[in-house]
Amino acid sequence: MSHIRECGVPMVDSKNSISREEDFFSICESCKIICCKGARPPLTSERMGIIEAYLLANRIDVGKPFDGGRYAFPRETFDGCCIFLDTKTRKCRIHPVKPETCVAGPITFDINITKGSVEWYLKSEKICPLAGALYRDKERLQKHLESAKREINALIRGLPRNELLAILSIEELETFKIGEDPLASEILARLH
Repeated sequence: MSHIRECGVPMVDSKNSISREEDFFSICESCKIICCKGARPPLTSERMGIIEAYLLANRIDVGKPFDGGRYAFPRETFDGCCIFLDTKTRKCRIHPVKPETCVAGPITFDINITKGSVEWYLKSEKICPLAGALYRDKERLQKHLESAKREINALIRGLPRNELLAILSIEELETFKIGEDPLASEILARLH
C-alpha cells in the first residue's frame, strides 16, 4: 500500500514489497541488459509533478528532466539512457517515484479496443532475466502482476487520449500474453 509524503512522494510501507524489491534488485544488479536505454516510459502530468518534487526534495539536479513528442517521457542522455539512471550504481535515482511502467516491468500492456480489454504481457527472459525468475515462480508473478496492474491502470487513466494512442502504437517485441481484464468503460469511450 502506498502513502503520500508531504512533498507528494509515494512511500512504500509494506514489508512484502520491500522484500520483493530487494529480490528484484539482486537479479537486476547482475544483469548486463540496460532496460533503461531507449525505454522512454510514458509520464502523466501528475507523475511529472511527483518526480519534480522528489528531485527538489532530494537535491538531484538533472537539468530539464522531461522530453517528449507524441507523449512525455524522461529525457535521455547522449547515449540513449534514461536521465534518472545512475550509471555508476546502475540504479534508478528516482526509484521511489519512478514511472508506472518502470514499476510494472517486466510486465507490459496493450489495449484491445475491439474486445474492450487491457491485455497483460510478460517480457521474455531473453531480454529480461527478472521476467524468467517471475515466470518460474507463479506466486511471485501473481503478486507482481497485481502491483503492475494498479500502476498501469493509473497510467492509462491519467494519460490524455492522444498520448495513450501514441503509446499503444509502439510495438513491444519479445513479450507473451499472460492475461487480460475488462477495460473501464470510461477509458474505452475515451479511445473511440
